[in-house]
Amino acid sequence: MGRICYDLIQMHDPVETAELVAFTRTVEAKSLSRAAAELRVPRATISRRLARLEERLGTRLLRRTTRSLVLTDTGEAFYRHARIVLDAVGDAEASVRRSGGAIRGDLRIAAPPMMSESFYELVCDFARRFPEVRLHVDVAAQPVDLRRGGYDVAIRASTETEPGLVARTLARVPLVAVASPSYLEEKGVPRSRKDLRDHRCLMGFTAGGLPQTHWPVAGGGKLHVDGWFFSNEIALLGDAVMRGLGIAVLPLLIVRPFLESGELVQVLAGLVEAESRVLVVYPERELVPPQVRAFVDAVVAWAPEELGKGIPERCEAAARERKAGISRPRGSPRVSREEARRALPDEGGGTPPPIRSRASPRRSRS
Repeated sequence: MGRICYDLIQMHDPVETAELVAFTRTVEAKSLSRAAAELRVPRATISRRLARLEERLGTRLLRRTTRSLVLTDTGEAFYRHARIVLDAVGDAEASVRRSGGAIRGDLRIAAPPMMSESFYELVCDFARRFPEVRLHVDVAAQPVDLRRGGYDVAIRASTETEPGLVARTLARVPLVAVASPSYLEEKGVPRSRKDLRDHRCLMGFTAGGLPQTHWPVAGGGKLHVDGWFFSNEIALLGDAVMRGLGIAVLPLLIVRPFLESGELVQVLAGLVEAESRVLVVYPERELVPPQVRAFVDAVVAWAPEELGKGIPERCEAAARERKAGISRPRGSPRVSREEARRALPDEGGGTPPPIRSRASPRRSRS
């Protein structure tokens, strides 16, 4: 880093901050058009700044095609240092603003799906409380790279803390292995590690986007597992387990109602277990921007009473809808739990109506 910074200082035609911003935002947005939209400038302005930056440096930083942007090796190294420089500029601005005045600026938040309505209320209340903060809320199942993606803060569930990030724990959530009674009746109940070889394991993805190959072992350590079904959407994994497709390791917060009702059964208790933490994370830096600190403090204050509220009930209602054969068009309101119960047949007999796929509506008979 020292050599690059020295070169930047010694240049007769020094790099402009606007050029660094255009370059880093283009890398993070992976698109000239998207970077231009985020910076609120014409696309031609971004192209011009990038061309000027490459001319000053005398090297190619990005390979541009009609469909993609790829960093060169030099561009990769320059991006890391440019990000540090811009973070330092942001810290300098924050040190001046801390002394007084309204909290303002952009705040980019990454959050996973399945957050409760209470979280959405928190975000809206924050926006109302700090009207000069421009919020960008990205909801995605896959964990994001905060620095590379240009995010300020993220909510995530993890058993590990990523280097270079400050993490504050919002909740501790046990993870348990579960399966449906119908699956266990068909395949048998696993009692040991070796038994898993004969079972279908439903897995997620790692933080790097690769399919999982291990499950956590109680007391620490990992157990190698050959996955059969993979998804980064926890609701889909839960649905797959409920439908008898296999065994999955899921948060107790989500599966507890189904364990209590007998719709799911915990397996390999004492072996496949772990504790996941729900975290609010943000890049480690000397001066945290005021809008980031304000949002983190708001989330930490909100979490003890509200985190996860409504999630088990929504999962339970969705499962009852499925059992009742209720199919909702995309975007329609959810059926209440009581309505789903009334649609179920009596305990004494009868079978639920068949489940129809949303993607294939029933054809009328001619």
